[in-house]
Amino acid sequence: MTREVFIALVEREQEALRGFLLALCCGKKDDADDLAQDALVKAYLSCAGYQDKGKFRSWLFKIAYNTFLNHKACLRSTESIDEARVLVSSTSTDSSFEHQDLYLALRTLPPKERSAITLFYLNGYNIKEIAKITDTSEDAVKKQLSRGRNRLREQLKIEN
Repeated sequence: MTREVFIALVEREQEALRGFLLALCCGKKDDADDLAQDALVKAYLSCAGYQDKGKFRSWLFKIAYNTFLNHKACLRSTESIDEARVLVSSTSTDSSFEHQDLYLALRTLPPKERSAITLFYLNGYNIKEIAKITDTSEDAVKKQLSRGRNRLREQLKIEN
């Protein structure tokens, strides 16, 4: 893949990548931007290995997901939305984001459940694609989605 092709593909997927990482980082824009930059550098350095058999976005999201898992600050979860609010009020989060309660609720999820929920609901990936991005089985993704939905429902006090 040439440098120009890589740049064109990244420009097309950049907003989706930032949105994905922003959700994984529970609205912490600075962390999401740092992860996006790290992921793009890693993608560029390994673009010779890109096979063009699948979607470039899936390949890029897989790199971003692994970068997220290696970033300790974004992996912390909280017990409740109230605990997340206290934590968020003491940091420089993007509090103007219109879905702040969702970010706070996402913060209560373990990283793998948070990733599955984000990829499925916010990015529109199907279970098979999520399994490929996260290097897990489809059954594991289904369990993560189920557990994540239940925890979000409880945190957001949504009835069935």
